[in-house]
Amino acid sequence: MFTRRQTLGLIGAAGAALAMPNIRTAQAATATTFRIGWQKNGVLALAKSLGSLEKRLAPRGVSVTWAEFTSGPPLLEALGADALDFGPTGDVPPLFAQAAGGNLLYVGAYRGPSTGSAILVHKDSPIQKLEDLKGKNVAFKRGSSAHNFTVKALRKAGLEIGDVEAVDLPPPDAAAAFKTNSIDAWAIWDPYYAVAEADPDARVLTTADGIVQSWSFYLGNADFTNANPEIVEEVIDELTKVGTAAQSNLDETIKALSAITGVKEDVTRIVLNRPGADLGRVYLLTDEAVTYQQALADEFHGLGILPKKLNISDIVWRPRAS
Repeated sequence: MFTRRQTLGLIGAAGAALAMPNIRTAQAATATTFRIGWQKNGVLALAKSLGSLEKRLAPRGVSVTWAEFTSGPPLLEALGADALDFGPTGDVPPLFAQAAGGNLLYVGAYRGPSTGSAILVHKDSPIQKLEDLKGKNVAFKRGSSAHNFTVKALRKAGLEIGDVEAVDLPPPDAAAAFKTNSIDAWAIWDPYYAVAEADPDARVLTTADGIVQSWSFYLGNADFTNANPEIVEEVIDELTKVGTAAQSNLDETIKALSAITGVKEDVTRIVLNRPGADLGRVYLLTDEAVTYQQALADEFHGLGILPKKLNISDIVWRPRAS
């Protein structure tokens, strides 16, 4: 399903990031370095390839460093441990990070297309509908947006997470397990989903459309954000500009993202043309986003997935001018 080039292109250096030097508490009133955790997709990947944030922050005398991750949970672990200043993630990872006492804040949001996530089964699998997942093993990264999607998809079929054998695998490992028929189903997001979807031996059981909204978030280290709010505001503003420009010229954007991820251009085109996709929908936190996240936190606590009840507003950052 994944070629060697695609797999290597999508595997992140999470371990290296967690071991990187210069871990600081970010207490300085004026930062000289902005440390970003990133995943090989979306607006942040485009900004990295263009050097947009470096150009935007240069007048402040701020340099930018980058550390790559394959999913949100390890990225937020680094962020909360003061090894990073900023990074993107799906909706579930921040809940576990907050429950663990991570030193972080929600600083921005991105509303993506629900059609960009799916549960995949094998082409000849007897699984024809969600109800058929009962008793089967379903792979997803625990604590990721795919975890939320799986919970809600099962509920739509009258099932609970305990009705399936949940297999905790990061995307590259899940791709390999799916290819060798070691798992029955795989809940995954783009661009991994688009790569897998192109394989003739894979079949889409359902997308997340109509099952769960697709919210992603930008989080900042709390000490850094509180000490350097202007930098965070500038970064979110720049990402909005990068996303808007990318959306207005998808042909060039497809080429750029394909070069970053190693995913073929025709597959990248599918990702960027999902119904509802808009790279420019990057903004500071809205009340709608906070309400969504609070409802998700309450749900996961009620299901016993989260160990404690959370108040999302406790770690929501608002610009001083708002």
